[in-house]
Amino acid sequence: MEKYKEIERSIITKYRKDIYSKVVKAVMDYELIDENDKIMVCISGGKDSFLMAKCIEELIRHGKVKFSARYVVMNPGYKEEIRDQIIEMGKKLNIDLEMFDSDIFSVSSKMDPKKTCYMCARMRRGCLYNKAVELGCNKIALGHHFDDVIETTMLSMLYAAEIKTMMPKLHSDNFPGIQLIRPLYLVKEDAIISWMRYNDLKFINCACPFTEKSKSNDGDGKRTEIKNLIKDLRKVNKNVDYNIFKAVDNINLDCVLGVKRNGVYKSFLEEYKRK
Repeated sequence: MEKYKEIERSIITKYRKDIYSKVVKAVMDYELIDENDKIMVCISGGKDSFLMAKCIEELIRHGKVKFSARYVVMNPGYKEEIRDQIIEMGKKLNIDLEMFDSDIFSVSSKMDPKKTCYMCARMRRGCLYNKAVELGCNKIALGHHFDDVIETTMLSMLYAAEIKTMMPKLHSDNFPGIQLIRPLYLVKEDAIISWMRYNDLKFINCACPFTEKSKSNDGDGKRTEIKNLIKDLRKVNKNVDYNIFKAVDNINLDCVLGVKRNGVYKSFLEEYKRK
Protein backbone atom coordinates (compact mmCIF):
# COMPACT_ATOMS: atom_id res chain seq x y z
CA MET A 1 0.00 0.00 0.00
CA GLU A 2 1.29 3.45 -0.92
CA LYS A 3 2.30 5.70 1.98
CA TYR A 4 -0.45 8.27 1.43
CA LYS A 5 -3.09 5.53 1.45
CA GLU A 6 -1.74 4.25 4.77
CA ILE A 7 -1.99 7.78 6.15
CA GLU A 8 -5.56 8.12 4.88
CA ARG A 9 -6.48 4.75 6.32
CA SER A 10 -5.12 5.70 9.75
CA ILE A 11 -7.58 8.62 9.92
CA ILE A 12 -10.62 6.38 9.52
CA THR A 13 -9.29 3.39 11.51
CA LYS A 14 -6.84 4.04 14.36
CA TYR A 15 -7.87 7.71 14.70
CA ARG A 16 -11.52 7.36 13.76
CA LYS A 17 -12.74 8.11 17.31
CA ASP A 18 -10.35 10.96 18.14
CA ILE A 19 -10.16 12.65 14.74
CA TYR A 20 -12.51 11.64 11.93
CA SER A 21 -15.64 11.11 14.02
CA LYS A 22 -15.10 14.48 15.66
CA VAL A 23 -14.75 16.16 12.27
CA VAL A 24 -18.02 14.54 11.18
CA LYS A 25 -19.68 15.64 14.42
CA ALA A 26 -18.53 19.24 14.00
CA VAL A 27 -19.71 19.30 10.38
CA MET A 28 -23.14 17.99 11.42
CA ASP A 29 -23.62 19.84 14.72
CA TYR A 30 -22.59 23.23 13.36
CA GLU A 31 -23.88 22.70 9.81
CA LEU A 32 -20.49 23.53 8.31
CA ILE A 33 -20.98 21.98 4.86
CA ASP A 34 -24.00 22.20 2.60
CA GLU A 35 -24.94 20.49 -0.65
CA ASN A 36 -22.90 21.75 -3.64
CA ASP A 37 -20.55 23.87 -1.53
CA LYS A 38 -17.27 24.83 -3.14
CA ILE A 39 -14.75 24.96 -0.31
CA MET A 40 -11.29 26.50 -0.44
CA VAL A 41 -9.23 24.46 2.00
CA CYS A 42 -6.45 26.70 3.30
CA ILE A 43 -3.15 24.94 3.97
CA SER A 44 -0.43 26.74 5.88
CA GLY A 45 2.01 23.84 5.78
CA GLY A 46 1.52 22.76 9.39
CA LYS A 47 0.07 19.55 10.82
CA ASP A 48 -3.40 20.96 11.47
CA SER A 49 -4.19 22.26 8.00
CA PHE A 50 -2.75 19.20 6.24
CA LEU A 51 -4.79 16.88 8.44
CA MET A 52 -7.87 18.99 7.75
CA ALA A 53 -7.25 18.61 4.01
CA LYS A 54 -7.13 14.81 4.32
CA CYS A 55 -10.33 14.80 6.37
CA ILE A 56 -12.06 16.97 3.76
CA GLU A 57 -10.98 14.50 1.08
CA GLU A 58 -12.48 11.68 3.13
CA LEU A 59 -15.76 13.60 3.51
CA ILE A 60 -15.90 14.11 -0.25
CA ARG A 61 -15.36 10.40 -0.88
CA HIS A 62 -17.69 8.97 1.77
CA GLY A 63 -19.79 11.80 3.22
CA LYS A 64 -23.53 12.09 2.67
CA VAL A 65 -23.34 15.68 1.39
CA LYS A 66 -21.96 16.30 -2.09
CA PHE A 67 -19.48 19.15 -2.32
CA SER A 68 -16.13 20.03 -3.91
CA ALA A 69 -12.86 21.47 -2.63
CA ARG A 70 -9.74 23.28 -3.78
CA TYR A 71 -6.57 22.92 -1.71
CA VAL A 72 -4.80 26.26 -1.56
CA VAL A 73 -1.51 27.42 -0.06
CA MET A 74 -0.85 31.12 0.25
CA ASN A 75 2.86 31.90 0.15
CA PRO A 76 3.27 35.14 2.15
CA GLY A 77 6.99 35.24 1.42
CA TYR A 78 8.34 31.95 2.78
CA LYS A 79 11.99 31.08 2.43
CA GLU A 80 12.55 28.80 -0.55
CA GLU A 81 13.26 25.76 1.64
CA ILE A 82 9.97 26.23 3.53
CA ARG A 83 8.07 26.59 0.27
CA ASP A 84 9.69 23.39 -1.03
CA GLN A 85 8.85 21.50 2.19
CA ILE A 86 5.18 22.38 1.83
CA ILE A 87 5.10 21.30 -1.82
CA GLU A 88 6.84 18.02 -1.00
CA MET A 89 4.45 17.28 1.86
CA GLY A 90 1.55 17.89 -0.50
CA LYS A 91 2.99 15.30 -2.88
CA LYS A 92 3.61 12.86 -0.02
CA LEU A 93 0.00 13.15 1.12
CA ASN A 94 -1.29 13.09 -2.47
CA ILE A 95 -2.99 16.47 -2.14
CA ASP A 96 -3.40 18.57 -5.28
CA LEU A 97 -2.00 21.82 -3.88
CA GLU A 98 -2.43 25.20 -5.55
CA MET A 99 0.10 27.75 -4.32
CA PHE A 100 -0.18 31.49 -4.91
CA ASP A 101 2.23 34.22 -3.86
CA SER A 102 1.69 37.39 -1.84
CA ASP A 103 4.03 40.01 -0.36
CA ILE A 104 2.58 39.97 3.14
CA PHE A 105 5.89 39.34 4.96
CA SER A 106 7.54 42.15 3.02
CA VAL A 107 4.75 44.62 3.79
CA SER A 108 4.50 43.54 7.44
CA SER A 109 8.21 44.10 8.00
CA LYS A 110 7.71 47.82 7.43
CA MET A 111 4.99 48.17 10.06
CA ASP A 112 5.08 48.93 13.77
CA PRO A 113 6.60 45.79 15.40
CA LYS A 114 3.84 45.85 18.05
CA LYS A 115 1.19 45.55 15.34
CA THR A 116 2.99 43.16 12.99
CA CYS A 117 1.14 39.96 13.97
CA TYR A 118 -2.27 41.64 14.00
CA MET A 119 -1.81 43.26 10.59
CA CYS A 120 -0.23 40.14 9.11
CA ALA A 121 -3.26 38.09 10.19
CA ARG A 122 -5.66 40.64 8.69
CA MET A 123 -3.79 40.75 5.40
CA ARG A 124 -3.60 36.97 5.21
CA ARG A 125 -7.35 36.71 5.75
CA GLY A 126 -7.98 39.34 3.07
CA CYS A 127 -5.77 37.52 0.56
CA LEU A 128 -7.55 34.24 1.24
CA TYR A 129 -11.00 35.76 0.78
CA ASN A 130 -9.92 37.35 -2.50
CA LYS A 131 -8.56 34.01 -3.69
CA ALA A 132 -11.83 32.29 -2.75
CA VAL A 133 -13.72 34.81 -4.88
CA GLU A 134 -11.31 34.20 -7.76
CA LEU A 135 -11.82 30.42 -7.52
CA GLY A 136 -15.60 30.72 -7.20
CA CYS A 137 -15.61 29.18 -3.71
CA ASN A 138 -18.33 30.03 -1.20
CA LYS A 139 -16.53 28.74 1.90
CA ILE A 140 -13.02 28.91 3.34
CA ALA A 141 -11.84 26.11 5.65
CA LEU A 142 -9.20 26.84 8.30
CA GLY A 143 -7.38 24.31 10.47
CA HIS A 144 -8.08 25.66 13.96
CA HIS A 145 -8.67 22.85 16.47
CA PHE A 146 -10.27 22.37 19.91
CA ASP A 147 -7.23 23.65 21.82
CA ASP A 148 -7.18 26.83 19.73
CA VAL A 149 -10.81 27.39 20.69
CA ILE A 150 -10.37 27.08 24.46
CA GLU A 151 -7.09 29.02 24.45
CA THR A 152 -8.81 31.86 22.58
CA THR A 153 -11.63 31.79 25.13
CA MET A 154 -9.19 32.08 28.03
CA LEU A 155 -7.16 34.78 26.29
CA SER A 156 -10.31 36.85 25.83
CA MET A 157 -11.24 36.50 29.49
CA LEU A 158 -7.84 37.13 31.03
CA TYR A 159 -6.42 39.73 28.64
CA ALA A 160 -9.40 41.35 26.88
CA ALA A 161 -11.88 41.31 29.79
CA GLU A 162 -14.66 39.74 27.75
CA ILE A 163 -16.17 36.31 27.22
CA LYS A 164 -15.63 35.54 23.56
CA THR A 165 -14.66 32.38 21.73
CA MET A 166 -13.52 31.21 18.31
CA MET A 167 -16.66 30.32 16.36
CA PRO A 168 -17.07 27.15 14.25
CA LYS A 169 -18.26 29.25 11.31
CA LEU A 170 -18.56 32.92 10.40
CA HIS A 171 -20.05 35.07 7.67
CA SER A 172 -17.55 37.39 6.03
CA ASP A 173 -18.27 41.07 6.67
CA ASN A 174 -16.44 42.27 3.58
CA PHE A 175 -17.04 39.42 1.13
CA PRO A 176 -20.79 38.76 0.88
CA GLY A 177 -21.75 35.14 0.34
CA ILE A 178 -18.50 33.69 1.69
CA GLN A 179 -18.29 31.84 5.00
CA LEU A 180 -15.34 30.70 7.07
CA ILE A 181 -15.56 27.20 8.59
CA ARG A 182 -13.40 25.22 11.03
CA PRO A 183 -13.81 21.44 10.49
CA LEU A 184 -11.28 20.50 13.22
CA TYR A 185 -13.26 22.45 15.82
CA LEU A 186 -13.76 19.42 18.11
CA VAL A 187 -10.42 17.70 17.47
CA LYS A 188 -7.84 17.95 20.26
CA GLU A 189 -4.27 18.86 19.42
CA ASP A 190 -2.92 15.79 21.22
CA ALA A 191 -4.78 13.59 18.72
CA ILE A 192 -3.31 15.51 15.80
CA ILE A 193 0.22 15.17 17.21
CA SER A 194 -0.34 11.45 17.80
CA TRP A 195 -1.56 11.00 14.19
CA MET A 196 1.48 12.90 12.91
CA ARG A 197 3.93 10.78 14.90
CA TYR A 198 2.17 7.51 14.09
CA ASN A 199 2.62 8.21 10.40
CA ASP A 200 6.17 9.55 10.86
CA LEU A 201 5.28 12.93 9.35
CA LYS A 202 7.26 16.13 9.84
CA PHE A 203 5.50 19.41 9.12
CA ILE A 204 6.73 22.98 9.34
CA ASN A 205 6.02 24.78 12.59
CA CYS A 206 5.92 28.56 12.47
CA ALA A 207 7.66 29.89 9.36
CA CYS A 208 7.08 33.51 10.33
CA PRO A 209 10.33 35.52 10.07
CA PHE A 210 9.23 37.89 12.84
CA THR A 211 8.72 35.06 15.33
CA GLU A 212 12.14 33.70 14.38
CA LYS A 213 13.70 37.06 15.21
CA SER A 214 11.87 37.45 18.50
CA LYS A 215 10.78 34.45 20.54
CA SER A 216 9.21 36.90 22.97
CA ASN A 217 6.50 37.86 20.47
CA ASP A 218 3.68 39.20 22.65
CA GLY A 219 0.75 37.38 21.05
CA ASP A 220 2.58 34.09 20.78
CA GLY A 221 3.86 34.45 24.35
CA LYS A 222 0.40 34.97 25.79
CA ARG A 223 -1.01 31.97 23.94
CA THR A 224 1.85 29.79 25.19
CA GLU A 225 1.18 31.08 28.70
CA ILE A 226 -2.51 30.12 28.42
CA LYS A 227 -1.63 26.73 26.94
CA ASN A 228 0.60 26.00 29.93
CA LEU A 229 -2.05 27.27 32.35
CA ILE A 230 -4.66 24.90 30.93
CA LYS A 231 -2.13 22.07 31.05
CA ASP A 232 -1.54 22.73 34.76
CA LEU A 233 -5.28 22.99 35.50
CA ARG A 234 -5.83 19.67 33.74
CA LYS A 235 -3.62 18.02 36.37
CA VAL A 236 -6.18 19.01 39.00
CA ASN A 237 -9.29 18.50 36.87
CA LYS A 238 -8.94 16.30 33.79
CA ASN A 239 -12.14 17.78 32.32
CA VAL A 240 -11.09 21.42 32.62
CA ASP A 241 -10.56 21.91 28.87
CA TYR A 242 -13.99 20.49 28.06
CA ASN A 243 -15.56 22.65 30.80
CA ILE A 244 -13.98 25.79 29.33
CA PHE A 245 -15.35 24.80 25.93
CA LYS A 246 -18.87 24.13 27.23
CA ALA A 247 -18.92 27.30 29.35
CA VAL A 248 -19.41 29.46 26.26
CA ASP A 249 -22.13 27.10 25.07
CA ASN A 250 -23.96 27.27 28.41
CA ILE A 251 -24.04 30.94 29.42
CA ASN A 252 -26.66 31.70 32.06
CA LEU A 253 -27.89 35.18 31.14
CA ASP A 254 -29.69 35.46 34.47
CA CYS A 255 -26.32 35.58 36.19
CA VAL A 256 -24.18 37.95 34.12
CA LEU A 257 -23.66 41.67 34.66
CA GLY A 258 -23.98 42.58 31.02
CA VAL A 259 -24.01 41.31 27.45
CA LYS A 260 -22.97 42.76 24.12
CA ARG A 261 -24.88 42.13 20.89
CA ASN A 262 -23.81 43.63 17.55
CA GLY A 263 -21.53 45.97 19.45
CA VAL A 264 -24.28 47.27 21.73
CA TYR A 265 -23.83 46.71 25.48
CA LYS A 266 -26.79 46.03 27.78
CA SER A 267 -26.51 45.94 31.57
CA PHE A 268 -28.46 43.48 33.71
CA LEU A 269 -30.03 46.59 35.30
CA GLU A 270 -32.16 47.21 32.21
CA GLU A 271 -34.04 43.97 32.74
CA TYR A 272 -33.84 44.22 36.52
CA LYS A 273 -35.70 47.54 36.61
CA ARG A 274 -38.58 46.11 34.58
CA LYS A 275 -39.39 43.54 37.25
